[in-house]
Amino acid sequence: MKPFDVVGLGYCNIDYLGIAPHYPALDEKVKLLEFTRQGGGVTGSAMAAVARLGGKARYIGKIGDDDFGRFLLAEFQAENVDTGALIVQPSSPTPFSFIVVDQATGKRTILWTPSGMMLYPHEVRREDVITGKVLHVDAHYAEAAMQAALWANEANIPVVMDAGSFRHGSIELMERTDFLIASELFAKESTGSVNPEESVRRLFSGRRKLAAVTLGERGCIYMTSEGMFRQPAFTVDVVDTTGAGDVFHGAFSYGLAQNWEYADIIRFASAVAALKCTKLGGRAGIPTLDETMSFLDAQSQIPR
Repeated sequence: MKPFDVVGLGYCNIDYLGIAPHYPALDEKVKLLEFTRQGGGVTGSAMAAVARLGGKARYIGKIGDDDFGRFLLAEFQAENVDTGALIVQPSSPTPFSFIVVDQATGKRTILWTPSGMMLYPHEVRREDVITGKVLHVDAHYAEAAMQAALWANEANIPVVMDAGSFRHGSIELMERTDFLIASELFAKESTGSVNPEESVRRLFSGRRKLAAVTLGERGCIYMTSEGMFRQPAFTVDVVDTTGAGDVFHGAFSYGLAQNWEYADIIRFASAVAALKCTKLGGRAGIPTLDETMSFLDAQSQIPR
């Protein structure tokens, strides 16, 4: 029996978020309607989602030994995300973002700072990686992620890739990925096609068991050995879309660890991501399993 449902290797950061009545013009002052500071980052928030849903999650990554790093560590611990494989790098700043959310649409503008930190393959331990039923990766630390994915491949552990931004090493990491979930932009940049159906068809290749392209308010399209399918987006009162993709990926990995049917996993992940959007920030709105099931029950779409 594996001690963790999902092990995630990838990026995390701090988010400063504010809701504005409109995005300011140059040299304009705008009063924020709401403000918060939360943990963010693709894999960091995905593991927070796994834990909020009741799963056992481990996060492998790097933070600095500054106030931001200590804040992130405290948030992981509060969510019961295992940080035994988390590396704290001395004299390094933890990355952070300023995010301005448009009140009318819930869409956001992100200003971010890189930290210069890198997680290297020699810093990742095989015994940490293979402790989960599922390995969840992104390409921020591409070489480390590829090493982890290789170990997972050898141990017959499914690899889920959050393909949000096309980065150096993305193509190589895709080759070791069983479940590829791409943003519309990544799909376009990696396949050269502006058509989501054609993109997902091209992404469903090699060892792939499922490929998906997320389309925001247009839902997502995905392909398995049984064909191509579309999952509509759920209708909610959107406050902020920050982290919706991260949470979708985390919920997908959680559902995969439960051995649900693929269609049910996609539907479940879509619901979790939609509910996240009802609150400001990438993590505050992540629902519990009971909240998600109640939402799906109202939609008559409970996963089996």
